[in-house]
Amino acid sequence: MSEEIDGRVRRGLDAREARRAQILESSLQVFAERGFHATSVSDLVEAAGVARGTFYLYFDGKEALFLELLEDLTRHLRENIVGVDLTRGGMEDQLQATVERILATLVDNRALTRILFREAVGLNAAVDERLAAFDAELHGYVARALQVGQAVGIVRPLDAEVSAVLVVGGLREVVRRYVVGTDEMFDVSGVARAVLDHQLRGVLA
Repeated sequence: MSEEIDGRVRRGLDAREARRAQILESSLQVFAERGFHATSVSDLVEAAGVARGTFYLYFDGKEALFLELLEDLTRHLRENIVGVDLTRGGMEDQLQATVERILATLVDNRALTRILFREAVGLNAAVDERLAAFDAELHGYVARALQVGQAVGIVRPLDAEVSAVLVVGGLREVVRRYVVGTDEMFDVSGVARAVLDHQLRGVLA
């Protein structure tokens, strides 16, 4: 009897998670088509094919739903930011691999990335906090990588914190042009290599 009850509980939880995922997926498409500000809860309910009451069982409103989409994306991005460890290979190769993974993740989530770049900043305090936290993590990762390089003599003396700001800012503009500004696919590895080549070597012959 206990196993039967446990089975029903698991199936119920699975069904709830499936419904939540369905609402998130359909809502992302609506946000992508209409924009966050022009989208209403009614639009999200209609797209998901659920009752308004069902929607509110899962989310307090469209802001809460959007925040969950954002947290899912930043979680995937964090998983792709791996600290530089020179026992696992050269610093440049590891940095390029990280940039490639970040770009690939954003391409895979192009619709949400566009919303973030075009509408998310200043949306509300919670969204701003999440974006600022991720930006700080990425900045810290780059600064630490440069400091590791300095410690072993493969990066010249420089202000690692300022350089990290420039690297992250440059990467942000690459995303804006190649991911947000077009639907065309691009050579992720080639762009990542160009980003690293410019940031590590500059433009002089």
